[in-house]
Formats: sequence, C-alpha cells, structure tokens
Amino acid sequence: MTFVALIDDHELLRTGLAAIINSFEGYEVILEANNGKQFIEKVNPKNNPDIVLLDITMPVMDGYETSGWIKANLSKTKVLVLSMLENDTAIIRMLKNGARGYILKDSKPKVFKDALDNVRDSGYFINELVSNKLMHYINHEEVFDADSLAKGSLTENETTFLKFICTEKTYKEIADEMFLSPRTIDTYRDNLFKKLDVKTRVGLAIFAIKNGIVKI
Repeated sequence: MTFVALIDDHELLRTGLAAIINSFEGYEVILEANNGKQFIEKVNPKNNPDIVLLDITMPVMDGYETSGWIKANLSKTKVLVLSMLENDTAIIRMLKNGARGYILKDSKPKVFKDALDNVRDSGYFINELVSNKLMHYINHEEVFDADSLAKGSLTENETTFLKFICTEKTYKEIADEMFLSPRTIDTYRDNLFKKLDVKTRVGLAIFAIKNGIVKI
C-alpha cells in the first residue's frame, strides 16, 4: 500500500482528491492538512507518507517552504506538486526544493494517476511541463561549480558531461565539445544512468541542478 498525504488549503478540492486517490488500487490517503505547518503538526514520525501531494499557494506555510522541510526531514517521502501555477519560476523552485513531479490542477484523472504511479515506481514524474520549463532555464545557465566535483564518485569528465546535458546540444555535439567519440559519450550517459539511478536526460539535468553542477 502506498500512503499519501494531501496539503491544500481548499477543503472541497482536497476532499475530492482524497476520494479519487482512495479509489485507486494500492493507494490510501492517511493525512490531510490546510498548509505546511498543519502537516508538520499532524505527521506521524513512525508512519510517514510515501507521497505528499502538495499545493504551492497556501497561507501560514506555503508549498516552497513545506517541500524544503520535507526534503530535510522526511528523506523517504516524495513530493508531487499539484498547483494552478504554470510559470517557470514556480516549477524550477519546487524541483530545487525536492519535488519529484509537477502537474496542474486541471489535469485529467489519467495524468494524475500516471503521475502518482511514476513517482511511486521510479521516483520521478517528468512530463512535458517539467521538461520544457527545466530545459528553458538550464539552457541559459552556464555557471559551473568545480568544487561540486568532490561530491559522490563522479569523475571530472562525468561532471563536464552533466554540464553539457543541461544544454540543447545533441550527444554528438557534446562529444565534439569534449573531444571524445560518440561511443564514449554514450558510455558516460549509460554509466551515469546506473550510478545516479535515473532513466532520462532530464533526470540527469535535475541531478546536475540539485547538486550545484549547474546553478539556476
């Protein structure tokens, strides 16, 4: 069973969402809160939710602050944003604060279910909304923090490759920039997929942003 918490200040919407989620096989809503502060007060340390469905615009403690708190205090809990905000800044800020996916409140039920399943099964839900906004930002950012090379077990070439991942360059163009063969670049990509436990180029880009390899 996958346990879900809902944080949204619109009670009617929250009630409807809870009914929908509880109708999905394998899901159960175990907590509802009007804002982040109430969530912190109500969450059971011994029974943390697997997924938090989080709104952004809320009184007292909004989604940005709440997602940051969850990232710092509930390491196994994944955040899926459900918001009316469609602007780049909101999406990128929530991703930086640990959100694993971002969907709009007018999404169809199938998209909602797919998002929950993907966050549960693979850790992320990368839809067109997230991909487009993410790439728009990182395509215009070339600041590279060399000190972050010390993180984990990444080689210098792997971190340089991650920097190029956050551009619109093709893999062949990246190979040319790094003076390497396309086959070597493919090896870097596949090794990083395994090493970082991600499955897509966007997943690599998110890792690069979160770990300071590319700064927004």
